[in-house]
Amino acid sequence: MAFLLFQLNSLRSRLILLVALAIAPIAVMTVIGGVREREHAIEVAEENLQRLTNLAAANEAQSIEGARQILRDVASIPDLTGDQQHCSRLLANLQQQNPDYANFGLIQLNGDVTCSAIPSVTLINLADRSHFRRAVHLRRFVAGGYVFGRVIQKHTVNLTYPLLGEGNQVKAVVFAALDLTKLDRFVAEIKLPPNSLLLTADSEGRIISRKPNPEQWFGQMVWPEMRSAMAGEPGKPVLLTGPDGIERLHRFARVGNNGLSDYTVTIGIPVEDVTAVARHDQRLDLLALAATLALALLAAWFVGDVLVLRRVKRLAITANRIASGTLEARSGISYGNEEISELARALDAMAAALQDKELQHLNAERLLRLADQRKDEFLAMLAHELRNPLAPISAGAQLLQSGHASAGAVERTAAIIVRQVNHMTRLVDDLLDVSRVTRGLVTLTRVQLNVADIVADAIEQADPMIRSRQHKFELSLPEVPQQVTGDHKRLVQVLVNVLNNAAKYTPAGGTIKLAVRGGGSLVRLVVSDTGIGMTPELRGRVFELFAQADRNSDRSQGGLGLGLALVKSLVELHGGTVAVDSEGEHKGSTFTITLPGTPGQLAQAANAAAEQSGFKLRVLVVDDNVDAAQTLQLLLGASGHQVIVAHTALEALEMAQASAPQLCLLDIGLPDISGYDLARSLRALPATAKAMLVAVTGYGRRADPRRAGPAGVGE
Repeated sequence: MAFLLFQLNSLRSRLILLVALAIAPIAVMTVIGGVREREHAIEVAEENLQRLTNLAAANEAQSIEGARQILRDVASIPDLTGDQQHCSRLLANLQQQNPDYANFGLIQLNGDVTCSAIPSVTLINLADRSHFRRAVHLRRFVAGGYVFGRVIQKHTVNLTYPLLGEGNQVKAVVFAALDLTKLDRFVAEIKLPPNSLLLTADSEGRIISRKPNPEQWFGQMVWPEMRSAMAGEPGKPVLLTGPDGIERLHRFARVGNNGLSDYTVTIGIPVEDVTAVARHDQRLDLLALAATLALALLAAWFVGDVLVLRRVKRLAITANRIASGTLEARSGISYGNEEISELARALDAMAAALQDKELQHLNAERLLRLADQRKDEFLAMLAHELRNPLAPISAGAQLLQSGHASAGAVERTAAIIVRQVNHMTRLVDDLLDVSRVTRGLVTLTRVQLNVADIVADAIEQADPMIRSRQHKFELSLPEVPQQVTGDHKRLVQVLVNVLNNAAKYTPAGGTIKLAVRGGGSLVRLVVSDTGIGMTPELRGRVFELFAQADRNSDRSQGGLGLGLALVKSLVELHGGTVAVDSEGEHKGSTFTITLPGTPGQLAQAANAAAEQSGFKLRVLVVDDNVDAAQTLQLLLGASGHQVIVAHTALEALEMAQASAPQLCLLDIGLPDISGYDLARSLRALPATAKAMLVAVTGYGRRADPRRAGPAGVGE
């Protein structure tokens, strides 16, 4: 009780409780009255249904009783078993006078039908019929079960009556085949609710009368539940669900008394129809009760201090929603100068601040997940792209190692190995370039450049891929030469990446166009293609790391999704911009590179021809990777240089003192001392004090170039 009083500590709650207690007895009585009304409706329906079922059974019993009287009169005719033709004429006349019967006949004790109202071409034997055997055994009238007449081809029930001779012995049996369509005209006139069912079944459970659709059901067995109900107490109501899925209330009655027949009549009415009126009245009562209760509670609701209570409750709800994570929740209270308004203002401000921080957190989390996903995709692509060249390289190496390859095979194998190594080198170079750009390690050599020279060098590098894809290439240069300030190598790399990208994503036989346009202080290089195009989503991230368009499962185009990201970074380092446009998938793409530039003729720079070295070098290769060292030795040796190999730093110092190499290729990660310490030691030796030292390493951290310079090593 104390807990209840604690919970009901507001005026509104107590008023609502009072109203609920006042309405509760009315609600209970309404529910009880509805239940009783429904039960009464079922009782009335059961009584009416039983009377209707008894009436139907009495009507069918009257028809069967009439048949028994006819058969009794026929059995009393003298010499009926005599002349068969006379007997047949007599029965034919009888059948014409009683059209409800499909046939009359006389059955001998052996089962042969010796005379019949309907003549038969062949002799009919009914010894197997149960109604015949029962009439002989019981020596009385028997109403048999369902039979489809062999001669008359109609649905019937056979009614039999024995002919008794001297000593009260059966000497023959007369029968009447009652047409089931004429069994119960009264049934056809009964008006039943929709989906109701009226049927009569024989002792075996076969249907001999039915409403509706009797012709479709004659001779069929009733379903098991109905069979069990028919075998039970006749006056007991039963709820049964028929094969059609409708639940009905059934009542049962036997057809005739004192063994007149074994037939059972049942009428079933859908339960929904039985209780329809009661349910309608009960629904109206409940609606009236609900309306009364709602009005009473509504009155109690507004009696309380609505202005204060409602606003405080709204603040509590808002606070709970914020605590549960719904940060967009706001109190919705108009701010005033009172305390509740101040509290609402502070609560809303707190929710806004939390929501802003949550959005920042979700955005950061989304970016981290996206970066992690792209990292995983990149690692998978990197493994795939680096492993692909290894297969032909390994196969070629095994072929060369076998020593059985022809000269032509050796030449082709060497070309394959070189091509695959170049492919791997390009992939690694892209990785290194991206690493340097993202860490700010790229240094540009800025000079005045002729844009036409950049374009010519880029086309020369991209031409093999364009030709292999059988693309049509179109070049458009302005009449006035354009010049830019930048790094020639890097700008060529930018344009090559864009051209290669166009070649990769343009189907064979497509068109690639390169146009150079000048205007004011800007130079634009426009690369357009007729390739697969881009979706709006892809255009928004095409310059991000690892971004790629969808490709075939074999990834025959290759690449790591680094080229365009590198293009964007290098162009921005030159103070320019790069943009992409596409009308959609399969509609081509257009890349526009914009660089600061000026029109005018670039003065020809004095280019000193690179002197070709006409002498052989003494080279020292230091690498703890035996395969890498031997491969480099073979490559340099094939160029005519004298090469010696050392796998440790101490071994390298001994060889350097003995051979005085002019060029030293040093691995940084050596097992005994680092390559930097080895470089310092070589500089201290008189034999290698002026030799060129080159670091051959995969290390690319920001600190590595700074450590190489003081040690006297160039990258």
